[in-house]
Amino acid sequence: MKRILFTIVLATGFVLGAVPAHAALQIQSWALENGARVLFVENHTIPMLDVSVEFDAGARRDPAGLAGLAAFTNGMLARGVLAVADEPALSEAQVSDAFADTAARRGGVAGSDRAGVSLRTLSSPAERDAALALLARMLAQPSFPDDIIGRDKARAIASLKEDLTKPEAIADKAFSKALYGDHPYGPQASVDSVAAISRDNVLEFHRSHYVADQAVIAMIGDISRAEADAIARQLTQRLPQGAAALPALPPVPPAHAEELRIAHPASQAHILIGAPALQRSDPDYFTLTVGNYVLGGGGFVSRLTREVREKRGLSYSIYSYFSPMAQPGPFQIGLQTSKAQADDALKVVRSTLADFLRDGPSQAELKAAKDNLVGGFALRIDNNRKILDNIAAIGYYRLPLDYLDTWTAKVAQVTTADIRAAFARKVALDKLVTVVVGVEQKK
Repeated sequence: MKRILFTIVLATGFVLGAVPAHAALQIQSWALENGARVLFVENHTIPMLDVSVEFDAGARRDPAGLAGLAAFTNGMLARGVLAVADEPALSEAQVSDAFADTAARRGGVAGSDRAGVSLRTLSSPAERDAALALLARMLAQPSFPDDIIGRDKARAIASLKEDLTKPEAIADKAFSKALYGDHPYGPQASVDSVAAISRDNVLEFHRSHYVADQAVIAMIGDISRAEADAIARQLTQRLPQGAAALPALPPVPPAHAEELRIAHPASQAHILIGAPALQRSDPDYFTLTVGNYVLGGGGFVSRLTREVREKRGLSYSIYSYFSPMAQPGPFQIGLQTSKAQADDALKVVRSTLADFLRDGPSQAELKAAKDNLVGGFALRIDNNRKILDNIAAIGYYRLPLDYLDTWTAKVAQVTTADIRAAFARKVALDKLVTVVVGVEQKK
């Protein structure tokens, strides 16, 4: 599901270094005294270091009535830093220039569960130390200037107003609300919620969520274990220590059947079908990954594409996926079709899904899915950036450290019976939400 993302990339890019895909990744992991957790892969292939620092600071932590605050706060981190001791204050332009001067690339993103920053820098001490020192200041001492807050709010509101005209954005918001209701996964940023954000809200969100004991630091690159430990301490030593525990979130509401039709002048109907389904740590993850490849995740070789596009020409593209999160994330089917064919397309999608839930994949489909997933696994870890993303997820969701080493074996052992059983546990045909934007409600 789409969220507002504030992503900034500075300076020039580099050719990404790779760890040989056939080699086991030696993920080292430890905890600092302040509670921060560190995951590190030593790789001296190229003179680069990739770092991410993430927190339980995603959209699910938005306060009531302030949807969008998590993303907004994350986006404001690089808008300036405060003066501390003998370190001068820096403006937004000075922060940008300082990263560029070290040829470093900085990024920031806020998703549903987590939010944080990333850095790609040369591993040479002069450039690396300067970039990391600035990143540490940016994380712990952002200035959140009033004028920049006003500017960024205006930009976000303008974007949200434009989204109100887009059928895909309308469908996404309605789908999220129908699936999750008032649960923190449900509300998405709106014109009103972003307009209500104040500087005090940003300061409080940062103080409460960007804290040392919630930090997950992932690193891969041309440094030693001792250097990685020193970097992790540097990045968290200025953050609040021993902060109050974040409140437990309510359970995701049970799946329920609902169909929403929203009129729109677009030439095509935008259709979303699904339900809350999968936590990131669920043992069904690999089984559902293989099964969904057959159903709708395998592109032109998937059942939904064959039945909806190739046999009947009802849609140019159609997909399905599971989006696992800290709490059950959505199972989702999506497609676009002409308004006149919306009901026909829905009928075929539901029939195809019903057949799959009853019978599972054929042996030929299962073999093809496993061969593709296992054969393509190397592309999931063929550069440092992808490895960093993977180890950050392993750290945040507390997955086993050998998760990547055992990935292909777990895919290879999935059976048709496993898939039928897992889909039966997670997807109920009579408890799916359907959103159709572009077609008026039936009378």
